[in-house]
Amino acid sequence: MPLFERPPLETLASAKDRWTPLYLEHGRLEVDDSSVKWIGADGLLCRIPVATVAALILGPGTTITHAAVRACAESNTPICWTGEESMRFYAFGLAPNHTNEMPRLHATAWGDRKRRTEIARRMFRMRFPEIEVEGRSVKELRGMEGLRVRTLYAQLGLQHGVTWKGRNYDRSNWDVSDEINQALSAANASLYALCAAVICSLGYLPSLGFVHDGGTLPFVYDVADLYKHLTSIPAAFLAVRQHPGNDGDLVRKLLKQALEEQRILQRMPKDLAALFNTEEAAPQAAGARPPSAIA
Repeated sequence: MPLFERPPLETLASAKDRWTPLYLEHGRLEVDDSSVKWIGADGLLCRIPVATVAALILGPGTTITHAAVRACAESNTPICWTGEESMRFYAFGLAPNHTNEMPRLHATAWGDRKRRTEIARRMFRMRFPEIEVEGRSVKELRGMEGLRVRTLYAQLGLQHGVTWKGRNYDRSNWDVSDEINQALSAANASLYALCAAVICSLGYLPSLGFVHDGGTLPFVYDVADLYKHLTSIPAAFLAVRQHPGNDGDLVRKLLKQALEEQRILQRMPKDLAALFNTEEAAPQAAGARPPSAIA
């Protein structure tokens, strides 16, 4: 069986030019005829151009051969393992980056307390450019952001006629959460997978966050927060309004629609570069036109 031929470095698409991540479940990924092939449990057969995909997101019932993992790594395409329909983010396979420039840049900024605080402020300004953040500590920024997010939840609840009692969910007993909390968790988990894929493919360090500092993926949560108000949060409220009790398909469809409308995959590499730039990041970098398609 022919092996996957490693693509030349200069032919690999950058993160901003790749397709949105592919979610796969209940099937097998293997290398066949010099390409990665998906064999679904439903009999679906298709070849996947892994060098042009932002990431592969693998759900339950998925198996993958060593050759397929190697093909993805050589194509600089991360693999993410998630729960059913991406409702849990478990792990990712790091695609070896061709340079250590980004990890060094990230680690240097994180290791300098002054720069770490400044990048946290830049993240806040990207979302709320009208708010003065100079002199604010990271703890103060977290409190300010929490207040604004709670306000957004309440506003969207009124807009969509969805009862909002607060962000509340139990990881050990998923069914006790109400519909909107389940929808938010499902949408956010998918957004985390996308952010992790882009962050890893560019060479940044998911474990070194500037606003978040807990867990193993704090930088992923930092970056996802830049886009939740444009993508996962409105998608969740609209999904519950349109189809209460939906099993998750609708919220992921609306999230994908929002990601494409807001061009998040194209903007994220530029926003990350602006965060680490020694010059002031553009205040509107993570702002955008109102998400009309999911209003």
